[in-house]
Amino acid sequence: MQILLKPNLPGIGAEWVMIELQGQLESPENEQLSGNFMGDLHFNKKGAPILIIGHHILYGKVMTLEKPFLVLTKRSQGGDGNELESMETDQSEVQTDQKYSISAVVKKKLMFKTRPKPIITNVPKRL
Repeated sequence: MQILLKPNLPGIGAEWVMIELQGQLESPENEQLSGNFMGDLHFNKKGAPILIIGHHILYGKVMTLEKPFLVLTKRSQGGDGNELESMETDQSEVQTDQKYSISAVVKKKLMFKTRPKPIITNVPKRL
């Protein structure tokens, strides 16, 4: 099967960065994580990433991937020539041509391999 890859933006497209965490993220009350605020990402003066999630802080490092990843967007072109977002259906009556456009390239990742440290503020001894 031949797959047509077409850049979405001039040149190659946007460059994304992958974030690798050890463990798992849980949201309160089993809410979905997609589309929600996860935390703050900062970089120190040396360029090392610092991720703050809730009351925890993680220190990481920037790594270059051996082989870059492509972020692809699957598109199908219906029989009438209109471009449609493809959906997983069992409808085989409409012939569609599958096309993929390159949305972004992932060449680097931010690796946080240490355990998160709790953020503790100074509490006065006398009240």
